[in-house]
Amino acid sequence: MKRISISALILCACFVPAAWGTCPAHTPWAQFHRYNMRRSNPCEKVLTVSNVKNLGLKWSYTTGSGVESSPAVANGVVYFGSYDGNLYALSAGTGALLWSYTTGGGQSSPAVVNGVVYVGGGDGNVYALDAKTGAKLWSYATGGYVESSPTVTNGVVYVGSWDYNVYALNASTGAKLWNYTTGDGVADSPAVANGVVYVGSEDSTGYALDASTGALLWQAGGLGGYTSPAVANGMVYFGAYDVLAAFDASTGAQLWTYIVRGYVWSSFATGNGVVYIGSDDHNVYALNAKTGAKLWSYSTGSAVHGSSAAVANGVVYVGSDDGDVYALNAKTGAKLWSHAISSGWSSPAVANGMMYIGGGNNVYAFGLK
Repeated sequence: MKRISISALILCACFVPAAWGTCPAHTPWAQFHRYNMRRSNPCEKVLTVSNVKNLGLKWSYTTGSGVESSPAVANGVVYFGSYDGNLYALSAGTGALLWSYTTGGGQSSPAVVNGVVYVGGGDGNVYALDAKTGAKLWSYATGGYVESSPTVTNGVVYVGSWDYNVYALNASTGAKLWNYTTGDGVADSPAVANGVVYVGSEDSTGYALDASTGALLWQAGGLGGYTSPAVANGMVYFGAYDVLAAFDASTGAQLWTYIVRGYVWSSFATGNGVVYIGSDDHNVYALNAKTGAKLWSYSTGSAVHGSSAAVANGVVYVGSDDGDVYALNAKTGAKLWSHAISSGWSSPAVANGMMYIGGGNNVYAFGLK
């Protein structure tokens, strides 16, 4: 799912590093975009360009249907949804089931903040669950399928719905703070930075909204859709159809575009001045974040459709429709490792020397042998 995979995140309230300062012993990947909408983990030190070739399967867990939801990892627990209608919480170390919660449909990629799991459901609800027990704390009913992965920051849950709206909800109570109506469904996961919510809609428009009020600040046409935006260094990145584009995050001024040869459904990862993204043209691309110049591309042999890349310690991890998950050298694009996972629509999460990803009816955990 965001697909859902495609489809945004802060780290977790217990760790918001200043300019990526000191890293804790255990670093979570608690939301879809992890921290500041970048799908990057600069605190990962165990997996490296040199040793990632030694990744092996540590465990897998089978659900009753497909897993496109991307895992969230926090406090030793992996959270993810399945099209069997359940949200699962597993031990990150062993894969043992801790609890599951049934909603009225498939789930988006979850977010875990302050001991609460936030997730969107196919029944149109946004749920808040106790992260330890799975007990329901609250739910909010939108008017459409919630494929968007919630972004939680400063006590607010930002999420899109297929009812054409972007919502801001009180993270403690679920009370609606505001909503903004776009011209079509919102499957994207919102990016939130510097008091602004960035989100794309199926009306092919990227929006910048005031995070406190929902007021429109600027919009850009010809973009938006399943690609969730990313924000870094004063720039926001949107993609749709076969176009990747960068804008000034404050003004909406377009800075560059890059055309690929197939639709773009996966979302951006950014790190060290580079943006990484997959395309239906079978390629993973690395572009200069400031100029849009192509640095390299890697062909997986099939569409990189639903999986959004994750970047950690010089390695890019991404799934492909060829049924494999890949580890690529972030500087050169050279393949370092791959492993079969049945399907590649889930997006990987990298935390504490492990990589987690969904595939087929399963979620997989890989670590060093």
